[in-house]
Amino acid sequence: MDRRQASFPSAWTLRRSDGRVVAAAIHDGTGLRDEVRRAMALSDADRLREEDPYTGQAVASVPDHVIAGRSRFEIDLNRSADTAVYRTPDQSWGMKVWHAPPDDGLVARSLEIHARFYRMMAAWLAEIEADHGRFVLLDVHSYNHMRSGPEGPPTPQQEAPDVNIGTFSMPRERWAWLVDPLIEAMRGVDFGGRRLDVRENIAFQGRGALTRFVHSRFPENGCAIAVEFKKFFMDEWTGVPDPAELAEMRAFIAFVAETARELLDGA
Repeated sequence: MDRRQASFPSAWTLRRSDGRVVAAAIHDGTGLRDEVRRAMALSDADRLREEDPYTGQAVASVPDHVIAGRSRFEIDLNRSADTAVYRTPDQSWGMKVWHAPPDDGLVARSLEIHARFYRMMAAWLAEIEADHGRFVLLDVHSYNHMRSGPEGPPTPQQEAPDVNIGTFSMPRERWAWLVDPLIEAMRGVDFGGRRLDVRENIAFQGRGALTRFVHSRFPENGCAIAVEFKKFFMDEWTGVPDPAELAEMRAFIAFVAETARELLDGA
């Protein structure tokens, strides 16, 4: 089935074990409720280009993970509730999302998904905190670097690392003992015969709602790290992925999660 036409029966899928490292791919989803699809003016191709496809595959090997099933254009789980439904083009990269402004009922039903998600995350992470004390959440995303078009120049490498680590909302000094060696470990990974350019707070700073939620709700024990892959693993204009790169991404995130666990256990 064409990913762009896929539908999802649920707003997210969740896998739980007894671990203390969680991986999230909350922009992976492409699904839309029927009422949202009917109201939406945005084409599937334009929508896919601003979603984070295949990040769900990247986190799937982590024993504790959550993967969004709905498109961020239905409800953006990485924005606060007041901006989680894109109402105007300035909230959505200048794109017109709706044929007409969405009605209050549609917006309310989307916002209920947002509220349920954060209630679920609060309860889940509280259980992890009760069992283990400190924990890590890896908030996995991807970002575009070919915005000039499929034949245009990419964003210069100095502005677009292969992996951008976002730590803006984190009490950085409190977690330096974990974050610094974790970033160094990422830089040492053999990624299909090469080393990735991994840098902190370059293309993005980790200002999303999920990382802010973790640090606000669990200020003593929660460390949330935004991990943004440049879309080197796919053609961001057609949506076609490179299967070998996806496999490397999955192994990369599994390694990062295991390294984070070892750092937590050794602290």
